[in-house]
Amino acid sequence: MSSALHRILLVLCLVSLLLQMTAGGGFREWWIADEQTPDEDLLKALDWACGKGGADCSKIQVNQPCYHPNTIKDHASYAFNNYYQKFKNKGATCYFNSAAIITDLDPSHNSCKFETVP
Repeated sequence: MSSALHRILLVLCLVSLLLQMTAGGGFREWWIADEQTPDEDLLKALDWACGKGGADCSKIQVNQPCYHPNTIKDHASYAFNNYYQKFKNKGATCYFNSAAIITDLDPSHNSCKFETVP
């Protein structure tokens, strides 16, 4: 490709990113459980996130706003996102052995709010 075409593509990418950032008050991303990951692997990652990982998993406990739906996938999604939002500014990633994926669609539901931190 010519350098002029590279410049045009770069400008288009930057404009697209700026539009995403201004459309909703800033570019936001959440980490959720990958639906293709077996429950056994999600459970291991969930246990780590809520234990050694330091995620705040209090909202996925019984009688808390993110307990329902009571599935490993939903609880893992909340824990993965909480971990990432809590530690991303300290260089954390949200790999979890390929158990997590990134989304720009807010996974919050009913009274369960998934945080985002700038």
